[in-house]
Order: sequence, then structure tokens, then C-alpha cells
Amino acid sequence: MAESEPRSEESEEEELPTLASLLQPALLPPPGGLSHRLSSSPEPGRAARVVVVVSSGSEEEEEDKRALAKILKAQRPGECQKYITVVLDPVLLQVEGGGRIHSALQAANYSCVVENQAVPCSITWRRRTVSSQIEEGDEWTEEPNVLVLLRLEEFLAMVHHYKQEAEGCTEGQKETLQSYVAHVMEKMPGKILALAVVEVENYFRIQSKKRLQLAAASGNQEEKQGKRRKKTVKDSGLEITRLDVENALVDLQLCKQVQVSFFENWEELGEFATMFTKAVAEAPFKREREKTGFSFYLEKGWCGGVKVDHSGKGLLEVWKRQIQQFNRVSLEMAEAVVSAYPSPQLLTQAYSRCSSEQERENMLANIPVRRGDGVTATSRRVGPELSRRIYLQMTSHDPDLYLDFTG
Repeated sequence: MAESEPRSEESEEEELPTLASLLQPALLPPPGGLSHRLSSSPEPGRAARVVVVVSSGSEEEEEDKRALAKILKAQRPGECQKYITVVLDPVLLQVEGGGRIHSALQAANYSCVVENQAVPCSITWRRRTVSSQIEEGDEWTEEPNVLVLLRLEEFLAMVHHYKQEAEGCTEGQKETLQSYVAHVMEKMPGKILALAVVEVENYFRIQSKKRLQLAAASGNQEEKQGKRRKKTVKDSGLEITRLDVENALVDLQLCKQVQVSFFENWEELGEFATMFTKAVAEAPFKREREKTGFSFYLEKGWCGGVKVDHSGKGLLEVWKRQIQQFNRVSLEMAEAVVSAYPSPQLLTQAYSRCSSEQERENMLANIPVRRGDGVTATSRRVGPELSRRIYLQMTSHDPDLYLDFTG
């Protein structure tokens, strides 16, 4: 353990905050590495980092382990990135420009290791987990995300084979994007796959220049010969067009729910890999933060509620949102009801003046609902169904009443 000043009975209550302030900036060791790490020079305004040794032994070290687990559980998103390790396949580093991905990740201070993967040119992630119990070594869990780099030649060949297959030429059963993804999912079951390709736009630009040069060289005197040459190229299927690529990608997305990302150069792919790593690192924290205890999804604006001051300003918006909570009620419908009855008390008083139950249920049915402005404006009514639901919600004493299907 890092040396500290002798403790006294008076400072016992402040022991845990002091420990948290020491442990929070410290970095955890990489897989298979030493059980401590020296910190860099302190940033302005922050206390200097210290050496933290994580080991099993005394009761004091066990308490420190539990304190560290509590700290990691309360990490902010940026700090979560310290506990993620990027695993790169060695083939990826041998590809032209593949080393730039590694450099971009290291420049962003991510821990990187090079290990053989089940799929060549792939990137996976490991997450460090810290439990309250003392265990030998560190716990690492594999993240489900996988990023696979498809080289341009491979990608174009797969699109070409898909084009041939779509045209009925299935000789040899060559690999398409669909068959490739199916093969990857067999090797890595349960993984979330993402594909990346570099310099596809550059390929299209080169092909466009070649066509222009060919048209200029042929000239008017060789118009017929040029037409035959173009027809031969088209029929051979060697040239891949944007339409061919789009058809293959749509088929892949519909059948395998996998998308392909394109990048102009290797620098863009390096930045994408860095952002991908950040998203993977922060995903568990964000999932925990979004657990609000509600069984339904709350939009950010609704979670914050409406501010109501002492003069009552804001109550009209609260009443409007209460109407909007009904199923299949738009903002325009809620505004129409609120404009006719600006408060729940006025609506209740109007119900009390009705002579029958049927009249109360249909009291709001004929309120006009206007949408849009000018020549595009439309008008409709609130309708008896919403009128009945609002009436039941305002008057019923049954807590289990289901408004949508009550006769």
C-alpha cells in the first residue's frame, strides 16, 4: 500500500474520502502486468497521483479493495475509458495504413494489445471489472462489439460476386457480403458486427476519370467501336458502380442487420476507431444512468418536468402535458382541450353541469383541433374516444381502470 500518515481516532471519519481522492486518479494495471503503476506529473489544480498496489492480504488492503470498487462503480463517462483495452489483430497492423489506427488509439491514451483474432483485420475490446471480493489477478470481460476492416479489393470482389449472383451467374458460389458476414458470425457468435472500408470514393473517382479518358480517346470516328468496347466492359461486370454497391449494402442490411461504414482515408478510420472505443467504454455507465425506475421511456424534456413559480406560471403547461400523456394524443389535440378548459378545475365544473353520463363522456368530442397554417391548415375534432378517456381519467375511482378498452 502507499505509505500514509498514522491515523488517529479523530480522523477515522475522514479516512474513506481521503482514500477516494488518492485512488480516483490512479490508473489500473494492464492485463498480465504489474499490480501498480506510477502516475505522470500532476495537472494544475489537482493533487499529485500516488502509487497504488492492488493485492490481497491484510484486512486494511481488503477495505481498500472495496473502496476502489465503490469508486469505479461511480465513475464518470470519461474515467470509464481508463478501464478498456483495445485488442487488435496482427494482420490489421500489416495492412497498408493499419498502423495509423494503432497510433490514433495510443494518441488517445487507450491501452492496446496485439493478439490473434478469430477474424483477420478485426478489433475487439476488453473491460476491466472490479468486484468487492478479493480475487487473484484482475477480471476482464469481452465486449460484444467487433469492428472488422474489409480491404478495398475484398469489398469490391464481394460486391461483384453479389452482382453476378443477382444476375443468375452462381457458378463457383463465390463469397458475397452476406456469406462473409454469416461466416464471421459463426466464428464469433453473439457479437455485434460492424464493417469498415477505406478509399471506396477514391475508387469511384478513378473509374470516372478512366471513362472520360476512354471517351476522349475514341473520338467521333470510333463511335461504333467505342460503343462495342463499353458494352464489353458492362457485360463482363468487372466495373463496379455505385448502384452495385448500394444494392449489395441494402441486401446486407435487410438480411443480416449489419452496416458498412466508408472512410476517405486511414486517418478518418483511426478517428472512427477512437470514437468507437470511447462509446464502448462509456456504454455500461450510460445504461446504468438511464435506469430511472420507470417501465416506460421518458424523453429528456419530460424527465425535467415543468418549472412552476410562486405566481402559478407554468401550471398551464403542466395541464397540457397531463393531457398529452394519453395514448395517441398529439400536441395539437392537447392544446385544443387546454384552450377550451384551461385548468382541471374548470373541466370538473363543466362535467358537474352536464345532465347525463352520456353527455359528460361526449362533452369534449366536438372541440376543433387545427393543424398547420395558411392553405395547408387542416381541422378535425377531438372525437368521442378521447373525450371518454379524459372523462374517465378525471372522474373514475378505479386505480386499475384501463382507459383504452373500457366500454
